[in-house]
Amino acid sequence: MKNCIADGNTIDFTATADVASGAPVLLGKVVAVSLGAVATDEMGVGATEGVFELPKVEADDIGQGAQVYLKADGNITSTASGNTLAGKAWAAAGNPSTTVWVKVNA
Repeated sequence: MKNCIADGNTIDFTATADVASGAPVLLGKVVAVSLGAVATDEMGVGATEGVFELPKVEADDIGQGAQVYLKADGNITSTASGNTLAGKAWAAAGNPSTTVWVKVNA
């Protein structure tokens, strides 16, 4: 097929700030998980599909299958207002846990 550009599992991006390997990156409305450490203004690659253990707001009580959102600080939250949809919780993560498994862009 001549018009296939990519499989959609990864996306290239230019880091606007230093990004740690495994950190979520917001690209418009697409959440990518950085496949490596990326310095500011350098090119990186992020995964746009899969389940990742990501940092969450410790006080949030997130149920399995719940929609979760990415805050500007890189933490996952259950609060939609002012945040961007990140995907679905793959497993429950109650208060006071600091991480949650997220199926990104689901």
